Amino acid sequence: QVQLVESGGGLVQAGGSLRLSCAASGRTFSRYHMGWFRQAPGKEREFVAGITWSGGSTLYADSVKGRFTISRDNAKSTVYLQMSSLKPEDTAVYYCAADEYKRIVVLTTLLEYEYWGQGTQVTVSS
Repeated sequence: QVQLVESGGGLVQAGGSLRLSCAASGRTFSRYHMGWFRQAPGKEREFVAGITWSGGSTLYADSVKGRFTISRDNAKSTVYLQMSSLKPEDTAVYYCAADEYKRIVVLTTLLEYEYWGQGTQVTVSS
Protein backbone atom coordinates (compact mmCIF):
# COMPACT_ATOMS: atom_id res chain seq x y z
CA GLN A 1 0.00 0.00 0.00
CA VAL A 2 0.96 3.61 -0.45
CA GLN A 3 -0.34 6.56 1.53
CA LEU A 4 -0.72 9.97 -0.13
CA VAL A 5 -0.98 13.34 1.59
CA GLU A 6 -1.62 16.52 -0.38
CA SER A 7 -0.70 20.02 0.75
CA GLY A 8 -0.34 23.51 -0.65
CA GLY A 9 -3.93 24.39 -1.37
CA GLY A 10 -5.45 27.70 -0.40
CA LEU A 11 -7.13 30.89 -1.54
CA VAL A 12 -5.57 32.83 -4.40
CA GLN A 13 -6.68 35.61 -6.70
CA ALA A 14 -7.25 35.01 -10.38
CA GLY A 15 -3.97 35.17 -12.25
CA GLY A 16 -2.03 33.94 -9.26
CA SER A 17 -0.05 30.77 -8.66
CA LEU A 18 0.02 27.86 -6.25
CA ARG A 19 2.14 24.77 -5.94
CA LEU A 20 0.54 21.60 -4.67
CA SER A 21 2.59 18.80 -3.18
CA CYS A 22 1.71 15.17 -2.63
CA ALA A 23 3.94 13.20 -0.30
CA ALA A 24 3.88 9.43 -0.60
CA SER A 25 4.84 6.83 1.97
CA GLY A 26 4.61 3.12 2.42
CA ARG A 27 6.08 1.68 -0.77
CA THR A 28 8.80 2.50 -3.25
CA PHE A 29 7.58 5.74 -4.79
CA SER A 30 9.45 5.27 -8.03
CA ARG A 31 7.34 2.22 -8.81
CA TYR A 32 4.22 4.35 -9.18
CA HIS A 33 2.70 6.43 -11.91
CA MET A 34 1.15 9.55 -10.40
CA GLY A 35 -1.72 11.81 -11.28
CA TRP A 36 -3.62 14.89 -10.18
CA PHE A 37 -7.40 15.10 -10.38
CA ARG A 38 -9.87 17.73 -9.22
CA GLN A 39 -13.50 17.87 -8.23
CA ALA A 40 -15.57 21.03 -8.19
CA PRO A 41 -18.86 21.24 -6.27
CA GLY A 42 -21.61 19.39 -8.11
CA LYS A 43 -19.22 18.04 -10.72
CA GLU A 44 -17.46 14.76 -11.32
CA ARG A 45 -13.84 14.26 -10.48
CA GLU A 46 -11.72 15.00 -13.53
CA PHE A 47 -8.20 14.34 -14.70
CA VAL A 48 -5.81 17.29 -14.49
CA ALA A 49 -2.31 15.93 -15.10
CA GLY A 50 -0.36 12.70 -14.99
CA ILE A 51 3.27 11.61 -14.92
CA THR A 52 4.95 8.26 -15.42
CA TRP A 53 7.10 6.59 -12.77
CA SER A 54 10.33 8.02 -14.13
CA GLY A 55 8.95 11.45 -14.95
CA GLY A 56 9.73 10.80 -18.59
CA SER A 57 6.20 11.36 -19.83
CA THR A 58 3.50 13.80 -18.77
CA LEU A 59 0.00 14.55 -19.95
CA TYR A 60 -2.41 17.38 -19.22
CA ALA A 61 -6.09 18.10 -19.56
CA ASP A 62 -6.75 20.65 -22.28
CA SER A 63 -8.18 23.04 -19.70
CA VAL A 64 -4.85 23.35 -17.87
CA LYS A 65 -2.34 22.85 -20.66
CA GLY A 66 0.22 25.63 -20.70
CA ARG A 67 -0.72 26.79 -17.20
CA PHE A 68 -0.05 23.76 -14.97
CA THR A 69 3.09 21.66 -14.68
CA ILE A 70 3.35 18.26 -13.03
CA SER A 71 6.71 17.04 -11.78
CA ARG A 72 8.09 14.52 -9.32
CA ASP A 73 11.08 14.02 -7.08
CA ASN A 74 11.54 10.32 -6.51
CA ALA A 75 14.24 10.93 -3.91
CA LYS A 76 11.68 12.88 -1.85
CA SER A 77 8.74 10.61 -2.73
CA THR A 78 6.78 13.67 -3.77
CA VAL A 79 4.82 14.76 -6.80
CA TYR A 80 4.07 18.42 -7.48
CA LEU A 81 1.53 20.41 -9.41
CA GLN A 82 2.66 23.93 -10.21
CA MET A 83 -0.40 26.00 -11.11
CA SER A 84 -0.09 29.39 -12.77
CA SER A 85 -2.48 31.88 -14.34
CA LEU A 86 -5.20 30.47 -12.13
CA LYS A 87 -8.83 31.06 -13.05
CA PRO A 88 -11.99 30.93 -10.93
CA GLU A 89 -12.97 27.77 -12.81
CA ASP A 90 -9.89 26.05 -11.36
CA THR A 91 -11.59 26.15 -7.96
CA ALA A 92 -11.92 22.56 -6.73
CA VAL A 93 -10.62 19.98 -4.33
CA TYR A 94 -7.42 18.60 -5.83
CA TYR A 95 -6.48 14.97 -5.32
CA CYS A 96 -3.31 13.10 -6.08
CA ALA A 97 -3.44 9.49 -7.10
CA ALA A 98 -1.00 6.63 -7.58
CA ASP A 99 -0.91 3.33 -9.37
CA GLU A 100 1.88 0.83 -9.59
CA TYR A 101 3.83 0.79 -12.80
CA LYS A 102 2.60 -1.86 -15.22
CA ARG A 103 3.31 -0.24 -18.58
CA ILE A 104 4.92 2.95 -19.77
CA VAL A 105 1.91 5.16 -20.28
CA VAL A 106 0.44 8.14 -18.46
CA LEU A 107 -2.73 7.12 -16.65
CA THR A 108 -5.64 9.48 -17.17
CA THR A 109 -8.79 7.87 -15.78
CA LEU A 110 -10.04 7.44 -12.21
CA LEU A 111 -10.36 3.70 -12.53
CA GLU A 112 -6.70 3.31 -13.45
CA TYR A 113 -5.54 4.67 -10.10
CA GLU A 114 -5.65 2.49 -7.00
CA TYR A 115 -4.49 4.91 -4.31
CA TRP A 116 -5.85 8.36 -3.50
CA GLY A 117 -5.06 11.18 -1.15
CA GLN A 118 -7.62 13.04 0.95
CA GLY A 119 -7.54 16.16 -1.23
CA THR A 120 -6.62 19.80 -0.77
CA GLN A 121 -8.92 22.75 -1.48
CA VAL A 122 -7.94 25.32 -4.07
CA THR A 123 -10.10 28.43 -4.30
CA VAL A 124 -9.51 31.07 -6.96
CA SER A 125 -11.28 34.37 -6.44
CA SER A 126 -12.19 36.67 -9.33
